Amino acid sequence: MLLDKNVIQETHYEVLNVKEDANYEEIRASYRSAVLSLHPDKLLKTSETSSSNQTAGERFLKVQKAWEILSNSSSRLFYDNELRSSRQDVLAAEVAEDLSLQDMVIEDAGEVLELFYQCRCGDYFSVDSLELKKMGYSLLREGSRISILNVDSLPGSVILPCGSCSLKARLLINMDDN
Repeated sequence: MLLDKNVIQETHYEVLNVKEDANYEEIRASYRSAVLSLHPDKLLKTSETSSSNQTAGERFLKVQKAWEILSNSSSRLFYDNELRSSRQDVLAAEVAEDLSLQDMVIEDAGEVLELFYQCRCGDYFSVDSLELKKMGYSLLREGSRISILNVDSLPGSVILPCGSCSLKARLLINMDDN
């Protein structure tokens, strides 16, 4: 779904009922199936109500538009980039705070290091070294200093939900600050 001015809209992939990584043939097959079932000439032959025909007509136009965008490789690439950008904007809007590794309270629980940051509600945003390892980041403790290692050494971020409320924080991982 695509968020636009606080209104949730179907993506072109959802309109055609295909995955976002679908190939041209999968998109084409889904489009053909939808067009055959929603075509206005076919609807005239059935004895459906006029409001149902109007809804099917609107759906038909959505299918046509989705096909127009997704069948052309350059327009699909542009659409995919816009879709990705809008999702990042939505995610960024949901984040209450940006945190650095230095903002986190670190507890050593034996083989696992746990990172905490207190939320406004009194509970905590948290992540442990095992979760970070699954994401490709390794935490190392050198005395009182904690550093993060990553094979590609690119900056990144991890979204941390609060344990109690709906707020989220973004742990910014800047490989230069280690």
